[in-house]
Amino acid sequence: MEYDEAFLQKIKPNILDYVTSLGHVNVRGDHPTTLEITTEDFLTLNGNCIIGIKSSKGCHQLNPDLKARIQRGDDIGIFLKAGNNYDCFTGKGNSQLLLTNNISMVFRKSTFISDRTVLIECTKYAEQINRDLIEWMQNPTHILELFFFNLDGLGDHKLEK
Repeated sequence: MEYDEAFLQKIKPNILDYVTSLGHVNVRGDHPTTLEITTEDFLTLNGNCIIGIKSSKGCHQLNPDLKARIQRGDDIGIFLKAGNNYDCFTGKGNSQLLLTNNISMVFRKSTFISDRTVLIECTKYAEQINRDLIEWMQNPTHILELFFFNLDGLGDHKLEK
């Protein structure tokens, strides 16, 4: 499936929350099990799962309706837009997710849960994200837009796993 501006228009009625973050020269996006965005204003090379800094939200600030859906175990879609670069994946909620961290949100391939975990069993993680998007995010002036969306009602627009 091709993820682009047209796909974003199709999911717009299903958007549950929206988060922005900025790029950084140290964005690598090559972690094999997680993807993260952070409100912090710095990034070291050790942060290879981080694809955006100075995020507009951490887990705690997410929309209450989205948090309720996550904590009841719903599957949630994630659409990433950075310039003309796009990607998309899904993750699962869980009743044990705390969603209390003010600093970051971590999307995990595993079922590990911490206060920073926003979704588990995600279908993509940092090293699988569109490499053009990762390269775009290596510029500190570039913006990453992250859309959380409800998968219900997408009909023929189901996501690839």
